Amino acid sequence: MEEKKYDTKEIEKLFEVGAHLGHKKNRLHPKARKYVYKMVNGVAVIDLTQTAEQLHNAKEYLKEATKNGKSLLVVGTKRVASQFVQEYCKKNAIPHITTKWMPGLLTNFETLSKNTKKMIDYETGKADGSWDQFVKHERTKMQKDLNRLKRLYGGIEDMKKKPDILFIIDIKREKNALKEAKQNGIPVIAITDTNTNPDTVDYPVVANDDSPSSAHYVIESILSAYTVEQTEPIKKEVIAPKVEEEIKKEKKPKKVAKKAAVKKETKE
Repeated sequence: MEEKKYDTKEIEKLFEVGAHLGHKKNRLHPKARKYVYKMVNGVAVIDLTQTAEQLHNAKEYLKEATKNGKSLLVVGTKRVASQFVQEYCKKNAIPHITTKWMPGLLTNFETLSKNTKKMIDYETGKADGSWDQFVKHERTKMQKDLNRLKRLYGGIEDMKKKPDILFIIDIKREKNALKEAKQNGIPVIAITDTNTNPDTVDYPVVANDDSPSSAHYVIESILSAYTVEQTEPIKKEVIAPKVEEEIKKEKKPKKVAKKAAVKKETKE
């Protein structure tokens, strides 16, 4: 029997945060079926033995990338993940986009560089008093422009070149980011729920990306592998095992067979 590459306790952790809860049958992507253990009350239950192995592979890839000086860009604009991604990435100096993916961000990198430079010039001018030479309505306009630029480019102002790797939360929502990554030959790690095609990603991690507890746990687990110096996990309360509450919130069945976390070979 092939030796497992992951810690078996990982399956328990994934189950606790609700990572096994997929979408309803009518939203199940055909390519994601091979990662579904079974259907419970019309909802796909993800095979966490496969998720644990995928998570292990993604982390090992990032660890090696860190040793080789590879750069990472994290893309997570969906509500359940954006704030968590922003806080974690700011704390660990990881480039990130959490508001909106700007079309052409990778295919037209020169425009990105131009806008981030403009943002930095605005901030410098405001700080050193250069704005004082302008009348009030001009300063107001400049401040609005600065706010817009910070919202769109604030997480990538230090990104001097195209990233070597993209980490995407929800490839259905971030389809433009995935498309541009492919066009530029950039490897992609992604959390792929059962309503998406995991085969379009280099390192997919099939898991529930609609539940905060699940999304936050997987995000932190993956990014911790990239961080050079390990830091204390932030906002530990948001990844507490509140599966019952998440199931109710997401309108998914409250009773899910724990057999979802059992190895395939033990299935009946």
